[in-house]
Amino acid sequence: MIGPLRAVASGAGAAGAVLRRLRGDYEEDEWGFDPEYARAVQPGLDFLYDRWWRVTATGVENLPAGGRALIVANHAGVVPWDATMMTRAIQREWAHGHAEPVRHPRFLVLNWAFELPYASMAIRRFGGVPASPYNALRLLEQDHLVMVFPEGAKGTGKAWSERYRLERFGRGGFVELALRSGSPIVPCAVVGSEEIYPKIADMSGLAKIVGAPYLPITPTFPLLGLFGAIPLPSRWRIEFCEPLDLSAYGPDAAEDRALVLELSEEVRRLIQAKVHENLIKRKGAFI
Repeated sequence: MIGPLRAVASGAGAAGAVLRRLRGDYEEDEWGFDPEYARAVQPGLDFLYDRWWRVTATGVENLPAGGRALIVANHAGVVPWDATMMTRAIQREWAHGHAEPVRHPRFLVLNWAFELPYASMAIRRFGGVPASPYNALRLLEQDHLVMVFPEGAKGTGKAWSERYRLERFGRGGFVELALRSGSPIVPCAVVGSEEIYPKIADMSGLAKIVGAPYLPITPTFPLLGLFGAIPLPSRWRIEFCEPLDLSAYGPDAAEDRALVLELSEEVRRLIQAKVHENLIKRKGAFI
């Protein structure tokens, strides 16, 4: 009898939450993050994490229990599911080794994604923030865990033939942020996202019309229509590496272009090496 009663209570609670949201009775922080929404989408994300992509996450213990940190990761997959799975990895694995409350990282997203109907609302409520140095610095000053992807659209839009070859990390803006804010850098390697939408061509003309950085052609999209947007069930590995403490350099070092570029390339090389290591550990992409 307890099981059915619990199910009824759970259903009533979910219905109540829906009604509250329809009335506008819910809380968001200044960035649009909604803890109730983040909890509501957990079952769907757990299905992707456990069943669809069978994610193995390691190194979450390298993240600080409190205070700021800049998580720097490789980026791929056409649609940035990597940020979502990294976030879920932190939320799930945190409870295993920390007595402190679960941390909800924030991730920087290209501005064009916030122009997409429905998606923009979901991104904000789950922790996405429009990518800009100003936003990143403010988040770090508020002691958040902040995810950045220096490859940007070049990473998510890379061709299948270039998979797992990291693009340049731009001009090292993430290093400047870490130096100015006194934040440790936690490199992160993601394996699995490259296979979810194998990009074989690009509809560049249409992409310009809709204002997107690219519109991919994959083996299933647009051939299968909306069904082609279903990501393939690759096997994922996510590794959070040991943090890099840059505090000895001081905030003024952010003006040293040579140092910034050197540290940026050091982080890129480290992530590239960890990507290769995890590719070997994973063995098969879909098995």
